[in-house]
Amino acid sequence: MQTDLIIIREYCRNSDIEPSFINLLKESGLIDISEIEEEQYILSSQLSDIEKYARLHYDLSINIEGIEAIRHLLDRIDELQQEIRELRSRIRLFSEDL
Repeated sequence: MQTDLIIIREYCRNSDIEPSFINLLKESGLIDISEIEEEQYILSSQLSDIEKYARLHYDLSINIEGIEAIRHLLDRIDELQQEIRELRSRIRLFSEDL
């Protein structure tokens, strides 16, 4: 599990992201932060999300509330796409029976 953790301070220094931005993401519930011996860590599985959020924030000047809304909409799109796949599968089953 330790290999999956990334020190936030080092990640921010290497990626030119403000630590305060990471804390805003945590406060809004977009990411989780672990604290071990007074050092804050993120899971490596969260890196792609953090990079997306950082691009939205720094490149497009979208605030945290906007990022939350975008994430909600993208999650909803994923749910709807999954529902469409399931419905198509059911339609195929019914059409094969005819």
